[in-house]
Amino acid sequence: MRSLEACYEINFSKVNFIERKIKITNPKTIITGAAKTGKSYLIYDFLSTFKPKEYLYIDFSDLRNDFLEISQNLEKFIKMNEISVLVLENFNFQFELPICENIIISTIEPIKIKHFENIIISALDFEEYLLHDNRHQNITQSFNSFLKFGNLAELINYEEHKKINRLQEIIELQCKDETQYEIFKILIENIDEKKSLFQLFNNLKTKMKISKDKFYETCKFFEDTKSIYFLEKYNQEKSVKKIYVYNHSFLNAISHVKKFKNEFSNMIFLELIHKYKDIYYLDHIDFYIKSKNIAIVPIPFFNRFLMNNALKKIIKNANEFDINEINIITISNNEKISDSKLKINIIPFYEWALS
Repeated sequence: MRSLEACYEINFSKVNFIERKIKITNPKTIITGAAKTGKSYLIYDFLSTFKPKEYLYIDFSDLRNDFLEISQNLEKFIKMNEISVLVLENFNFQFELPICENIIISTIEPIKIKHFENIIISALDFEEYLLHDNRHQNITQSFNSFLKFGNLAELINYEEHKKINRLQEIIELQCKDETQYEIFKILIENIDEKKSLFQLFNNLKTKMKISKDKFYETCKFFEDTKSIYFLEKYNQEKSVKKIYVYNHSFLNAISHVKKFKNEFSNMIFLELIHKYKDIYYLDHIDFYIKSKNIAIVPIPFFNRFLMNNALKKIIKNANEFDINEINIITISNNEKISDSKLKINIIPFYEWALS
């Protein structure tokens, strides 16, 4: 039982972590999420309420662990040591779960099991990012770093010249093979674009040999693991969806092509998914929150006079859908526009994200 004994010696009491808004509250929980979003640290937080000898932590990605030995002796080991919490990290359900009071599982793909709660963890929102960030002296510096390098806690204290390289490694971690990597890459390259999967498949097919089934199956995998999001047009399920990725800075890590507006919009979308389920897009409105009758429009560098025509189209579209509030999210502009029917706010991102 060498592997089990080694796992039983693991002690997380000295691990430093900052609490997230999301927590494990159910004794039987399955955690999924994209690479480096904080699944393990959520587990460490949960384990901090127990004594080290009360839990057994097994990471199946640790090459030192003998899978056969663990599967054959796990139940006996739990009983023998009166373990009350079993953690199975990077588990792919190769064997039947033993009996234990608390079982916490982290896995790549979501799976439904009776009596288990499913948690899907996302990367940090801006408010959580500020709690993790002790490098920058003010909110402007923190925002600039968040905008440039994204929402993964691990990167906050990385040396700046190493951050792009680490982002590239995380993108590769998310992919099982070269085919998955190329599919993930073309999705990232098209964030905040209205592109059909068929269009992207045809583009990719000119660069590599790939079947349509494999392409669609991989896109579904990325969607299920919340690595990629496909945003529907309101009341038009068959319309082309917009594409977003779980870290807005990935585009900057894989391409020298600058698409600042796309990255900025992706960043705003990721803030919205923490708060709302009913997010759609409309013709001139990037994000429509139906339950709140709110429109969110990212315009990084807003100029009221230069944007006059665009603003008229946004207002016209908002009136058609009985929207009562438009929030135009900017880098630093802050003003209100008077309108007889609508509340129109021009708000800097950091102020909006923290409101």
